[in-house]
Amino acid sequence: MNLHISVNLGASQRVASLCADAAQLEIGVETGPSGETRIDAGAKRRGGVEAGLRIAAICLGGLGEVALASEPTIPRWPWTISVRSSQPVLACLASQYAGWSLSHGGFFALGSGPARALARKEPLFDELGYRDKADATTLVIESGQPPPPEVIAKVASDCGLPASALTVIYAPTQSLAGATQVVARVLEVALHKAHALKFPLARIVDGMGAAPLSPPHPDFMTAMGRTNDAIIYGGRVHLYVTGPADEAQALAQALPSSASRDYGAPFRDVFKRFKGDFYAIDPMLFSPAQILVTALESGATFRAGAVNEALIDASFG
Repeated sequence: MNLHISVNLGASQRVASLCADAAQLEIGVETGPSGETRIDAGAKRRGGVEAGLRIAAICLGGLGEVALASEPTIPRWPWTISVRSSQPVLACLASQYAGWSLSHGGFFALGSGPARALARKEPLFDELGYRDKADATTLVIESGQPPPPEVIAKVASDCGLPASALTVIYAPTQSLAGATQVVARVLEVALHKAHALKFPLARIVDGMGAAPLSPPHPDFMTAMGRTNDAIIYGGRVHLYVTGPADEAQALAQALPSSASRDYGAPFRDVFKRFKGDFYAIDPMLFSPAQILVTALESGATFRAGAVNEALIDASFG
């Protein structure tokens, strides 16, 4: 893991390209009341799948590639988002992971993207030993509205930058771009669970993932359920790790979503079962359906889990 790589620098050129192509991407770019740049990718503006793919790459700090392709794993839902990174820990955990809780009044959102690596408000960064430096930064949130000035002021202050150096990209889960960038977290979800399982992150040296692109839905609960199900029941991840083969095998066996007690129903139904208490759900559920782990020193590859086509159909409709 190269700690001298800047996720903010990596994202900056992609943010500039996103803004330059705003018209064709059907997104809106404006200056907010505090001087921040706001990019509406699916709230008042239509946005689209291409915008979502680009936002996902921004979330990865420019350290990964995100693409859309048709493939036959789930025949009724052939369009698949693929993600790959040769710096998976930095790309996924130091940037893409939505780990920054932001709220004021009635506004609440989880922030992701390279701004997290400047603010370092999460204990995770102490474990990673990573601190970025940059003159400008980007925050991505799943929301139908931009953050209020109070949140902008907090984010800018925590990042050590003026608000004018902050870009905020927002899109609700119900939108095409919102759904796309959430499903593109398939690799990140595997990295986050590997961290929860206490597998040494420095030993995860490369990775790739894929998941079916879930159709959006105007109802938030349904849309959220579909994006989660795309990963939980349709996600596939391959990790390349160093160290003993038996530890790679143990990681493969523990990672799939099927290892969770709450596996087996569309996420919306699971959410209802726990009366909307997200934190009552087994956190081990949040993982891809199928896992491959290759132990580089031995060349052995271990497999666990399987795509659940029936539950994808039940979720996507």
